[in-house]
Amino acid sequence: MRLAVLASGTGSILDAMVDAGLPVNLMVTDRPCLAVQRAAARGIRATIVGRGSFGDDFDRDAYTRRLVEVLVAADIGLVAMAGFGTVLAQPAYDTFAGRILNTHPALLPAFPGWHAVEDALAHGVRVTGCTVHMATLEVDSGPILAQEAVPVLPDDDVESLHERIKTVERRLYPETIRAVMDNAAGLIGGTA
Repeated sequence: MRLAVLASGTGSILDAMVDAGLPVNLMVTDRPCLAVQRAAARGIRATIVGRGSFGDDFDRDAYTRRLVEVLVAADIGLVAMAGFGTVLAQPAYDTFAGRILNTHPALLPAFPGWHAVEDALAHGVRVTGCTVHMATLEVDSGPILAQEAVPVLPDDDVESLHERIKTVERRLYPETIRAVMDNAAGLIGGTA
């Protein structure tokens, strides 16, 4: 199964995937970012499917169709979002139903959305964590595949807490992707 990673930032999760032995075939970003250089350094083909707009005039459906075309052309079977900053529209879920994974820096269903770490601190929780889930049209609401708790320390700020969550994420996400790929291979091979 060919794997694509979608990123918008530094690419540290991409590095963790490659270090874990996952066969990443393509990395796509929605903007120029450090992840492109990390992919190149790892010998992974990187493509920017630029948004063009980050304002109210952004056409989410048209963007998603362009992204899906790139993924289909590369014969991608599984998509792993890794800090991807664009919410995808229905065409992605029509084409890759049940084959888009996401990681989130909280124990879903608590603290969905882009500011999960800040929200956890603002609510004074003592435990948060990392969730790996199937992505669905509704943000951070898909079936949960794996979770791991991370304690919130009394002196935590957003940066320190997020870094501890990322440490868990860099292990848990590749493990979960590997399990999904192995399960899919078993289904394809008829051994499930």
